Amino acid sequence: MSARVESGMAGGSLASKIVIYGLLLVFAVIFLTPLFVMLITSFKTLDEIRDGNMLSLPQHPTIAPWLSAWGTACIGLTCGGIKGYFGNSIEMVVPAVAISTLLGAINGYILTKWRFPGHKPVFALMLFACFIPFQAVLIPVARVLGMVGLGNSIAGLVLVHVIYGLGFTTLFFRNYYEAFPSELVRAAQIDGAGFFQIFSRILLPASGPIIIVTVIFQFTNIWNDFLFGSSFASGDGVPMTVALNNLVNTSTGVKEYNVDMAAAIIAAFPTLFVYVVAGRYFVRGLMAGAVKG
Repeated sequence: MSARVESGMAGGSLASKIVIYGLLLVFAVIFLTPLFVMLITSFKTLDEIRDGNMLSLPQHPTIAPWLSAWGTACIGLTCGGIKGYFGNSIEMVVPAVAISTLLGAINGYILTKWRFPGHKPVFALMLFACFIPFQAVLIPVARVLGMVGLGNSIAGLVLVHVIYGLGFTTLFFRNYYEAFPSELVRAAQIDGAGFFQIFSRILLPASGPIIIVTVIFQFTNIWNDFLFGSSFASGDGVPMTVALNNLVNTSTGVKEYNVDMAAAIIAAFPTLFVYVVAGRYFVRGLMAGAVKG
């Protein structure tokens, strides 16, 4: 009797695994099909795209669309490819991520280990700022950037992304530091350590997981942003997403779908690279501060 029960359980377990892995395979195929189409189209010639099957592999693979997308494709009236705009996004995203992460860490440190009267309402207001729609702040932000002389510049975009991301980074670090032993901070204070000494020598070295989470979150949001880039920059100073939109929607000349696909993959590569390299630490970092003790 027990042998039959064990056999039935083993059969049920095998069937459930087949169903689960089968569903995962189906969802993976559905999810990856657009990327597959983009990738193979980027290596096809225009004649092959017009005459062939969308899912067929390239008969005569070529890297000419990639070279054109990077260096010679026309975006508006400028035919210099997307390389300059790719550089604009790098100049925007690196300082914006670094500054917002550092300020979020300091805010989280203050809100958990150096609490002041009214720290809860301050934190609540910062959380409220996370839910303000982008569209609601466009006009006020444009006026402020104009007043401080940062309108239509990469520095202005950096400032906007730092301010708008500060609520999220503060939330991440505040929750992480809430579970950090306060006894270590008090012991350091007794030994004469100051505010920044405790932060730089005790908390920051132990913040690796949440730093990775914050960097991935901020990098993805800032790199993929289109609204702020199209609203507060123009001409050769726009970020990659705006340039990609202008390239795809161009109405001059022949529509080069292979060049468009190559440019889209180039634009998506940095975020894909970040997730591949550090993605496994993302959930681990989010869960690191979930439980105290």
